[in-house]
Amino acid sequence: MSSLTEQSQRLQGHGLSFTLSCLFLMKIGVRLESMGLPLRRALAEAARMGVAGVQVDAVGDLAPRALTQTGRKELLHLFRSHNLELTALGCPLRFGLDHVENQEARIDHIRSVMDLSFDLGPRRVILQAGRIPEEENDPRGTPMAESLRVLGRHGDRVGVVLALETGLEPGSVMARMLNRFDTESLGSNFDPANLLMNGFDLYESLEALSGKIVHSHAHDARSAGPSRVAQEVPVGHGDIDWLRYLSELEQHGYHGWIVVEQESGDRRLENIAEGVTFLKRLGVGAN
Repeated sequence: MSSLTEQSQRLQGHGLSFTLSCLFLMKIGVRLESMGLPLRRALAEAARMGVAGVQVDAVGDLAPRALTQTGRKELLHLFRSHNLELTALGCPLRFGLDHVENQEARIDHIRSVMDLSFDLGPRRVILQAGRIPEEENDPRGTPMAESLRVLGRHGDRVGVVLALETGLEPGSVMARMLNRFDTESLGSNFDPANLLMNGFDLYESLEALSGKIVHSHAHDARSAGPSRVAQEVPVGHGDIDWLRYLSELEQHGYHGWIVVEQESGDRRLENIAEGVTFLKRLGVGAN
């Protein structure tokens, strides 16, 4: 893991200024699914880590159809009893918006998750929308564009932003898709590790998506072995220069949630706690 001093020196080498006061505006959260624990135990662990919020997927008992209005109020009370906010709702899909089959049902489900997000407070939904074609006129992008137009309009009506997760294409391609719509309800969940693991430059992507980022993951990756393909590692143990990344996020006007995520490994709970501590040492979440 890089030391704070080493990362600060690299930051200055890129011509970027770094002050802790800039990063204090960001808040640390954790993704509950990364813990692999039942909801109540996961919330207790998150509170013990001293984070301010949690991201949770709208599935199972937390799916829109499973939560009555009473259930939604009880869930909000549960979060508040642990002094935790919801950073965003995740909306996992079996197939992305680039698939035509059953598209209407897929859109209806996403709309229902957006409505739930409004009721629960974060007013952000994170979606892996599928691969966006690199060529703007590629007909494979038409189903996704039509679906996003419908979802953007719904977001405008209900006051919820749909955040497309980065990783399957460079940020410039996602930005070009988002710029097609006259809406404030479509944005990006910026995941730096997803970009690294797919061979894309995270800083070029960050520049391209400036002004579109509404949520960010603290997710790390490292290149290893002959193939040099980056693999997921605990936050602070990978190739991401976190001081540079956080500073550039701030310079692009982002002051929102930094949510620690880890999808694999046998020590995920311990690694997530260590990742939270690592971010706090960098000055995040200290306000």
